[in-house]
Amino acid sequence: MALTPEHRAELLGGCPLFRGIGADGLAMLADRATQVDFPAGHVIARQGEIGTGFFVIVSGGVRVVRDGETVARLAAGDFFGELSVLDRMPRNAMVAAEEPTSCLALASWDFDAVLLEQPALTLAILRGVAARLREVTESARH
Repeated sequence: MALTPEHRAELLGGCPLFRGIGADGLAMLADRATQVDFPAGHVIARQGEIGTGFFVIVSGGVRVVRDGETVARLAAGDFFGELSVLDRMPRNAMVAAEEPTSCLALASWDFDAVLLEQPALTLAILRGVAARLREVTESARH
């Protein structure tokens, strides 16, 4: 089922990475987001490849595998692919659908355009990435 622009904006607004983004910023993201459906077992992102997309899971679930080891499982509302889209470096993990999965996808060029047009969005994403880094750093110390 195709998502309306309003539903896409609502889903993106629920993503922790976009916390604090106003309705205009979310609408701009939603206008550029595309719904993509993946069958179970489909590899969405490959470790070592340069990423051209950022994904927010709408339904279903994925597993994140780094160097052959499952390091996380993500479900509706979770996101992945932001680091490679932001820094243009190879992806640090593979992400595969564990079940039929629907995502909102933002191409890197659309992501860049929105970041340049919406400074508040850029700041929110910077804070989201910093929070993830802090979480990883803190868990590595314990």
